[in-house]
Amino acid sequence: MGVLQDPRSLLMETESPTLNAIARYLSPNDVCLDVEVANKTRLFDFVGRHMEREHGLPQDWVVVSLSRREQAGSTGLGQGIAIPHARVNGLDRILVLYARLKSSVDFDAPDGRPVSDVLVLLVPNPAADEHLRILAEATQMFSDRRFRKRLHASSNRQEVVQLFACWPEAK
Repeated sequence: MGVLQDPRSLLMETESPTLNAIARYLSPNDVCLDVEVANKTRLFDFVGRHMEREHGLPQDWVVVSLSRREQAGSTGLGQGIAIPHARVNGLDRILVLYARLKSSVDFDAPDGRPVSDVLVLLVPNPAADEHLRILAEATQMFSDRRFRKRLHASSNRQEVVQLFACWPEAK
């Protein structure tokens, strides 16, 4: 594998419509590998603490928003993937976090499989259409078995960000 580039520099080099929206919002600081949580509730607590520490967003706002959305229906997609997402009052920009869990947790996914890959999307309330585009792209990415395999083989945050930034070329 060659030298990793900052995905934001890739975005600035070209206006190509094939570059994905996730790359604009996912930074290495928001990639969490080998996260140890016992269940979905603990995962949301972890995400809330991370967002408070990294972005100054109150933990309880994040936890309540994600929990309410999850009560409306599971964000587990199947194949070990979940994309919890929520509108958060007081948020002024879209925030994305990727977490690879050390041990899978139940997410009430349609295929019944536990989840080990989590892409969290937090959007301002009211949300613009950009969050729908990100959700659609994330669903396409994670439905690609080769992308998931490369994601699991990624050993550091920068490599994960690069993989997201280069998709669909990374297929």
